[in-house]
Amino acid sequence: MGIELNENAELVAQAFVSARRQARALDAYPGEAPQALGPAYGIQDRAILVDGRPVIGWKVGRINPPLDGQLGANRLSGPIFADCVVDAAANEVPAMAVFAGGFAAAEAEILLHIAPGFSGAVPTDDAGTKAILDDVRLGIEIASSPYRGINADGPLVTVSDFGNNAGLVRGGAIAGWRELDLCAIQVRSEIDGTCVGEATAATMLDGPYGAVRFLLSNLIARGFDVSRGLWVSSGAITGVHEISPGQSFRAAFDGCGEVNCRIVAASAR
Repeated sequence: MGIELNENAELVAQAFVSARRQARALDAYPGEAPQALGPAYGIQDRAILVDGRPVIGWKVGRINPPLDGQLGANRLSGPIFADCVVDAAANEVPAMAVFAGGFAAAEAEILLHIAPGFSGAVPTDDAGTKAILDDVRLGIEIASSPYRGINADGPLVTVSDFGNNAGLVRGGAIAGWRELDLCAIQVRSEIDGTCVGEATAATMLDGPYGAVRFLLSNLIARGFDVSRGLWVSSGAITGVHEISPGQSFRAAFDGCGEVNCRIVAASAR
């Protein structure tokens, strides 16, 4: 079978964390690519420990057919580190870093916060899911990896490098979210003022609340403590829009507001 799983997980995890710390692009996958979700999350879990920074939330992404059937899951997850989250009012344009020479994209997303104190069974419907939330906001996920082929190589590789997350712009709260149909909000994404996608969250499987349920099940199965509160970046609404340093991104949520950012090249930390 080649490199033993635990040895390979250590090799890949160390390589990705090192490349991210050094803001250094990777021309090839740094080891043996995982062939199933278990080993892919094993690499991610090890990398979270090696990295050592606090995790404030998680991104959720979609696994498209036919791979969803083959892998037994239609979503994936990755950590969002606290120091990569930026709060931005509608008129603010924070700088968000991506890995030059790697992969970089921006995504319009709805962000949901699971209130501290969650315990017990994962909700089975939207009403039960709303009951464990205490905040819902507009957002932009910054998807970036030192490895250029992270998305092209498929979801297992994506999972292995933090789910391809590099940051989160946390926008304003969605007023009256408990009464709103989040899946009915029209969302528009722009790069440098040009529309690159329009859609609603109705296209996202069972919607943002379904993403929360998936994530809780995923994290509990992996042994993570989910009782302290966490943010869920619930998935790209208008698509995964590749972007480069020097460009700007705008996510407009009809009737709810907008979120903006500008893209810069990451530097070593």
